[in-house]
Amino acid sequence: MLQINNYSNAILQHISFELEEHENLIVLGSNGAGKSTLAKVLCGITPSSNVSIYGQKLQNIPSKERTKLINYIPAKLEIFDEYITLEEYLNLSRLYTNLEAKNILKLLGLEKLKNKPCQELSSGEQQLTMLATAVLHNAKITIFDEPTANLDPKKSRDVFSLLKGDMYQSKIIITHDLNLAYRLGYKILYINKGEITFFDSSKKFFHPLNLDKYFGSSVKKVENFIVVDL
Repeated sequence: MLQINNYSNAILQHISFELEEHENLIVLGSNGAGKSTLAKVLCGITPSSNVSIYGQKLQNIPSKERTKLINYIPAKLEIFDEYITLEEYLNLSRLYTNLEAKNILKLLGLEKLKNKPCQELSSGEQQLTMLATAVLHNAKITIFDEPTANLDPKKSRDVFSLLKGDMYQSKIIITHDLNLAYRLGYKILYINKGEITFFDSSKKFFHPLNLDKYFGSSVKKVENFIVVDL
């Protein structure tokens, strides 16, 4: 479904992996490791002949067709129209789904904010807005960059339910939240200094010996949770 073959740039080194159809992926790594850079290459923001999707070179696919295949949700919402409301913005995001904006507002508990300008939303509300746009876009693959950033515990739980469910077709999730990654249970790709050092199952990544390899004594598996040992 999605393949990158031996891609390198100033940050990433010899990146190669492949995802099958309907397969989900978690991308982990320290700050500056190259996670967001990789996301931009995979979705075509950074053009490359090394990326293929459904057997076609991504850079050769017309923009309109590409939007059906892959979508990138950044870590921060940037809207330059100071007057556009949440509901108006979501309606503009609706591309390949029969779901209406009012339904996703209800699902995420954002109904009371529908007439509020997007620029006046809190950071957590903006994060939920971006997740809502991904549902309404409904691409074959959605890349999420830090989807639980700035969320309180209740909203984080709501986002977990969305990411674990079937509202999105295939998901690539970039996160620093090890507990989220563990609970989702998707395949793990770990980047260290621009290189892939792990690409395998969640079960293998979260084995205590592997956690010790990557995080030392700072991270522990306690019952069914991953915790930072302060």
